[in-house]
Amino acid sequence: MTNTVAAANAEISRCVAASSRPIFDEPTIATQTPLVIRPYRLFSQRFPLLSLSLLERNSISSSRLRSMPNDSDASGGLTYKDAGVDIDAGSELVRRIAKMAPGIGGFGGIYPLGDSFLVAGTDGVGTKLKLAFETGIHETIGIDLVAMSVNDIVTSGAKPLFFLDYFATSHLDVDLAEKVIKGIVDGCQQSDCALLGGETAEMPDFYAKSEYDLSGFAVGIVKKDSVIDGKNIVAGDVLIGLPSSGVHSNGFSLVRRVLARSGLSLKDQLPGAAVTLGEALMAPTVIYVKQVLDIIGKGGVKGIAHITGGGFTDNIPRVFPEGLGAVIYKDSWNVPAVFKWIQQAGKIEDAEMSRTFNMGIGMVLVMSKEASQRILEDANGAYTAYRIGEVVNGEGVSYH
Repeated sequence: MTNTVAAANAEISRCVAASSRPIFDEPTIATQTPLVIRPYRLFSQRFPLLSLSLLERNSISSSRLRSMPNDSDASGGLTYKDAGVDIDAGSELVRRIAKMAPGIGGFGGIYPLGDSFLVAGTDGVGTKLKLAFETGIHETIGIDLVAMSVNDIVTSGAKPLFFLDYFATSHLDVDLAEKVIKGIVDGCQQSDCALLGGETAEMPDFYAKSEYDLSGFAVGIVKKDSVIDGKNIVAGDVLIGLPSSGVHSNGFSLVRRVLARSGLSLKDQLPGAAVTLGEALMAPTVIYVKQVLDIIGKGGVKGIAHITGGGFTDNIPRVFPEGLGAVIYKDSWNVPAVFKWIQQAGKIEDAEMSRTFNMGIGMVLVMSKEASQRILEDANGAYTAYRIGEVVNGEGVSYH
């Protein structure tokens, strides 16, 4: 069901009945006072306003920062900062926000509801949109949008309940918007959640012709006694990696700079692969929800890290208790050809690659040795998983 609201910028609120999802008729009201209160204005007057207060703000990954590129460094090797994204500035912003809203830092915001937690996340797809505009591939960018939020909230063990989207453009091209939203629907089906509603904003002169921007919001639920928070992680625990489909939806400011330097076009074949650069780079982000929830159900999972902007270096330590770090076994999985090309064409150092890209591993699960052996044995071709490292005493991530 769609409802159009007349406004100065021609905003369109889209609200969809979600009969397939459980309805909580009389939710238990939490007695705690939320640290951050941000009511969501997503429904028209025909629907009751549903306000959601977050106990903790979803962490701000450095990948959320978008700025114009600067010149390459003197050495000739490209970095994420050269491409306009300053990871250290992102970390500083998180530090400042933490002073105003203590408790942030996880992959999803958590709010108590009776014997459960609601887990919320929000994200976009960044400058991967630029490649969508150049390639004309709009059918899968919506999958990326859903993936970035639901993959974040599943790290707490939460099952996604519903998703909301925001689509903004200067002039609404109905056919193009339909392709994008079809991808969002596909992503919701892959993660077994409802597309509950959304907002379409037509804002003349705000975006370049034929361009648009996207953001998404997901909410899931997990029992309080089942939440995965990393508190029980100890030295000797094992890191299990689930493979990515490629770059996913982070690092594209640097990817685009590498592409410009390489002299190749998106229609050229990716060196070492049977696909074009455009096809490889636009491969949709893997939605890990069903696979991760299945693994969690087998027991033994202590912590989960979604490998987005910041790569292994910044994301894996986010789930560890203080005083613990990780050793990554560099040759324990197959690094996709697209990352080898990015590194070679951009002359990018190993450390920069590991702090920018997922390098072929999109989700990392921390578990005991016994549980990891069971998971690896149970795979039996049903899915691919790698033992990529272990937890050690001492902070940080090292690569061996």
